[in-house]
Amino acid sequence: MTRTSATVTQIRNATLLVDYGGVRFLVDPMLADRHALPGFPGTVNSNQRNPMVPLPVPISEIVDVDAVIVTHLHEDHWDQAARDALPRDKPIFTQNDADAEVIRHQGFTDVRALTESSEFDGVRLLKTGGRHGTETHYEAIGDVLGDVCGVVFSHPDEKIVYLAGDTVWNDEVASAVARHCPDVVILNAGYAMIEGIDGGIIMGTDDVLEVHKAAPQSRLIASHMEAINHCTLTREKLRAFAEANDFAHCLRVPEDGEPTGF
Repeated sequence: MTRTSATVTQIRNATLLVDYGGVRFLVDPMLADRHALPGFPGTVNSNQRNPMVPLPVPISEIVDVDAVIVTHLHEDHWDQAARDALPRDKPIFTQNDADAEVIRHQGFTDVRALTESSEFDGVRLLKTGGRHGTETHYEAIGDVLGDVCGVVFSHPDEKIVYLAGDTVWNDEVASAVARHCPDVVILNAGYAMIEGIDGGIIMGTDDVLEVHKAAPQSRLIASHMEAINHCTLTREKLRAFAEANDFAHCLRVPEDGEPTGF
């Protein structure tokens, strides 16, 4: 891939390439072959194998990056194929020391926990909070959902980018939007669902609309769609919802392999 500045390239699921401030970041790599993994047990459509679609570009191009960001350790954000493909000395940023220690035990030698003052090659990486579902979800399966994070990217020569991560709309997301006034907000918007519990464990249409209301000046980029068994919101439906609610001009819903510049 040709390196360009200030571009987010949708790879598959939540896996992104973020070219920003002259640095290329790989976010939440899930690099398994199509149908290599079982569906997530206890989720909707768990009979379908993951990932449901192939990678749009060769793995060698995806891992040709300067650093990696792993927002949390769920299999659809950090899988064995990614661990096998990445060089062991590649810088990796995690949400906390606990996740960093897990990845060190997996053989990686340069693992760093994100803070509010992390920096890499001139790009500031500020950790933000999130919630991987509703309170009902956490009461039922909080040990599985665990902690998650987002990241704000900033650089003197670039627009501010907020990657929200695996979260629903909540006070922490609202706070991050209000505090950082991002120009670009990347949302995991596949509305992943657990069997028997109403609502999503990542954003759906209503969550995306709330982000738009909170940040009407921001460009929204939707990710984490149409690749994993429990994601129920399609690109087509999200685009149609944005049209019906008058914010399609602010929303990009890229296909796998598609870059979005800003």
